[in-house]
Amino acid sequence: MKTMNRHLVGATAAMLVAATTPVFADSFTLRIGSGHPQGPTPYVNTMSDFFAAEVTRRVSEETEHSVNFIEAYGGSIAGVAETLESVQQGILDIGAFCICFEPSKMFLHNFPYYLAFGPQSSSDAIEAARAVYEEHPWLTEVMVDEYDQRFLGLGVWDNYHLGTVDPWETIEDLRGVKVGGAGPNLPWLEFVDAIPVQSTLPEGYLSLQTGVYSGWLMVPSAYNGFRFYEPAPYYTLIGFGAMPVIMMTINEDRMNSLPEDVQAIITEVGAEWEARNGEVMDGVQAAGLAGLAENGAIITEISEDVRVAWASSMAGFPAQQAAEAENLGMPGLAVMQSYIDAASAGGHDWPFDYELE
Repeated sequence: MKTMNRHLVGATAAMLVAATTPVFADSFTLRIGSGHPQGPTPYVNTMSDFFAAEVTRRVSEETEHSVNFIEAYGGSIAGVAETLESVQQGILDIGAFCICFEPSKMFLHNFPYYLAFGPQSSSDAIEAARAVYEEHPWLTEVMVDEYDQRFLGLGVWDNYHLGTVDPWETIEDLRGVKVGGAGPNLPWLEFVDAIPVQSTLPEGYLSLQTGVYSGWLMVPSAYNGFRFYEPAPYYTLIGFGAMPVIMMTINEDRMNSLPEDVQAIITEVGAEWEARNGEVMDGVQAAGLAGLAENGAIITEISEDVRVAWASSMAGFPAQQAAEAENLGMPGLAVMQSYIDAASAGGHDWPFDYELE
């Protein structure tokens, strides 16, 4: 009996020691990736140079833990149209992707594409989009509810323009011309009777070179970075607007498995990554245009009359997309009106006053 009591006392003491002993520091490895490559894709550069680097530094300095990132960009784990699913399945812990490659699953999140000729600077566009996300929590809640991942922050493409093999001046010149694009922006072409072709940046150069299409709807940074100016040297400034349609997320289960202090840092740095993206992309656009000029691209700008004519041709498009979102059970009207209002409040002057109803 005394022996049993000694065992019970010893076990109880051991349990008390275990309960009061500090948890040993842990090291966590996180797989982060995107279908786009580093180098010509600015948001991927900031994922690596800022987000991953800052999380690593802060966790090391502010907690008893450490984080190591396995970085997998350029489709080495997930392609541009596979990142959402890869994060959902836990193949990637953290991923960033263009919402444009998820036109069905993230139909309403593509709302900036449905409102072309919006804010021209990346910082203005991402500020307007942030206001929409804060006003409509559905946009982030659906990521957890349906795709098992938590929203960390928005990225943005700089202002969209059009590069072509041949020069043009009026929208009539584009009739019958095949032009590549990423998805939700392809309807911009249909309204001027150009022929849209679904494509991706990695396949753009060869497709332009071989005549699969004769133009690309693309921002200057990527048009320059992917050297599209070689097969298609005419770059025409139209001003379709900067597009805040990059999303970075983390797998929900993986996030919940991390210590709370590490989770807090990841969330905070995600917000900081978003805040940096607008300013970074404004600089990237200026550098992209300068690079195109240095590399021999022929840069012109359409007249305001042509710009207004193109915007006017799309008069019914936003209402059509808002109605489609509503039919899908999404708050299309409210979200898109919020973006119009937020952009206007930020000083943007729309070339055409879109009406959603």
